[in-house]
Amino acid sequence: MTGWTEYTLALAIFVASHFLPRIGGLRDRLIGAVGRRAYFSVYGALSLGLLVWVIAAAGRAPHVELWSQMPWTRWAPGIAMPLAVLLACCGAGLANAFTLGGRRGATFDPANPGFAAVSRHPLFLALALWAGAHLLPNGDLAHVILFGSFAIMALAAIPAFDARARRTLGAQARPFFASTAILSLRPLLDRAWLRANAGPAAIRAAIGLLLWAALLHLHSAVIGVSPFPY
Repeated sequence: MTGWTEYTLALAIFVASHFLPRIGGLRDRLIGAVGRRAYFSVYGALSLGLLVWVIAAAGRAPHVELWSQMPWTRWAPGIAMPLAVLLACCGAGLANAFTLGGRRGATFDPANPGFAAVSRHPLFLALALWAGAHLLPNGDLAHVILFGSFAIMALAAIPAFDARARRTLGAQARPFFASTAILSLRPLLDRAWLRANAGPAAIRAAIGLLLWAALLHLHSAVIGVSPFPY
């Protein structure tokens, strides 16, 4: 199985893995059978494995160039990925039910928004950064389809989830949006926010940097392409 066949199959299975569990209440039945923690642990590992397969298959697909790679574009992933990994690590389990990776049923306190004050959609931003940064140096058709679709879906999901929050929260939507942001660095300069959140955020940031370093050095072995711009 080579070329477009493998890439198409990998992409189809990856997409199906995100939609099929929602059909007919399958996901809820599986969660009821094995528990939420076990389900999402297995599902997360499966999704990550499928994503690696899709990326590797895109590299093996026939090369149809849409734009040539410029030397400066190789720097884009190296600059964007530390920020993307930090956003993902600091934002995982956010006390915001209206975003990717947010805690379901979480009670949001506008007086103590936590990392949502920096971003209420950190995982969507991380996904968009990852996809957009990798799109620039990969101008062949297979990678444009892959990274372009991820970037579009991540950015389109932000207003969609915000609209859902407005509908669900009703009168509570105003304090929710007033105390959060799509992306803001102002909380990092706020002493009160830092006193309340600096400790947990620092631990998550340290984990994020270690994870980024691991991804950087495993990139060649797993994906088959060096992530270094030289």
